Amino acid sequence: MLRHDFQPGRLIAGVFLTLTGIIYAGDAGGLWETPWFAVVPLVTGGLCLAAAAGTVTHAIRHRRKSLASRETREAPTQS
Repeated sequence: MLRHDFQPGRLIAGVFLTLTGIIYAGDAGGLWETPWFAVVPLVTGGLCLAAAAGTVTHAIRHRRKSLASRETREAPTQS
């Protein structure tokens, strides 16, 4: 398997959407009664948190990349 960057935004979105699926599965299985509109805040909140996490992750990676490239440009060359 190829290595890839960890993406916390996708993890958060997956957790919230899985939780939504579990809630609907429990309702369909008769374990509890869930109104149809109850999961709307769960899904939108999860997607907003995922977007915030993705934005922060992107900003951190971009800053690290620019600092690393700046260090290689400013490093004196040895002859």
